[in-house]
Amino acid sequence: MSDDATDDPGTADAPGSDPAIAGDGERSFVLFGAARRAPPLPGGLHVVATPIGHLEDVSLRVLATLAAADLIACEDTRVTRKLLARYGIARPLTAYHEHNAAQARPKILARLATGEAVALVSDAGTPLVSDPGFRLVREAREAGFAVTAVPGPSAVLTALTIAGLPTDRFFFEGFLPPRGGPRKSRIAEIAGIPATLVLFETGPRLADALADLAAGLGPREAAVCRELTKLHEEVRRGDLAELAAVYAAGAETRGEVVLVIGPPSADAHVSPAEIDDKLVAAMRTASLKDAVAAVAAATGEPRRTVYQRALALGREASDEP
Repeated sequence: MSDDATDDPGTADAPGSDPAIAGDGERSFVLFGAARRAPPLPGGLHVVATPIGHLEDVSLRVLATLAAADLIACEDTRVTRKLLARYGIARPLTAYHEHNAAQARPKILARLATGEAVALVSDAGTPLVSDPGFRLVREAREAGFAVTAVPGPSAVLTALTIAGLPTDRFFFEGFLPPRGGPRKSRIAEIAGIPATLVLFETGPRLADALADLAAGLGPREAAVCRELTKLHEEVRRGDLAELAAVYAAGAETRGEVVLVIGPPSADAHVSPAEIDDKLVAAMRTASLKDAVAAVAAATGEPRRTVYQRALALGREASDEP
């Protein structure tokens, strides 16, 4: 999974939209209507961040790296070709994603072994954020190949900068489990983390995820950041329960979504009822031991206290007719 998904907000009249200007196969790119030859690129793996939406959010170094690479490894060649066409870049592409990584990785490493320069990109944003790129980076380093980062856009940092929530400490969770039981258990595990939480979510799951987050985390401030940098960018703020109600009522959910959730209050008190709710949710999908550990970590309560409450809940359930 990429950092976000690219969807250029209108580029018909943008400079450099005709790839033919650069010439077929030339190591060059087009900027403001003029072709510029890319300088030679040293051999090795170049991890390249690409725009998360607006195709003009690209650096000169990114364009030069892509134009000079011997090979560009990307999640979806169709998505990457859109960026390359915008800037008149014509270089060989190969697919590298979670479904073919095991087969594609040795081939890329073999290219690196010959001294070639390979650029690694995700569909959008910074590679290795919710995608399989770390295995390629790890094996490239273990084999002694140079690995270079070409920094740029990130949906995580973009959302943090505009959410209006604390940024001194944050925890990136990625995607929560798609199903209700495991999702609630994971929310219980991260509830006690003393930092702003950043999560990715899909539109169809957004309302349910917000409802579970509201139940598991309480009335924390949050922001739903949708379609960042794109034509229909939207940032909706409120506490988790308010946002859950808005999206349950049918607010627009299309596009890529980043959730930013404020940290727990320093003086937050967890009631016995809240502990029971978290235990019940956790024990649906986890063993007693794992559920107790998760809830104790999330609430800050002593593990022995939580364990005794879990046993009591079990007895109460067995006594029911």
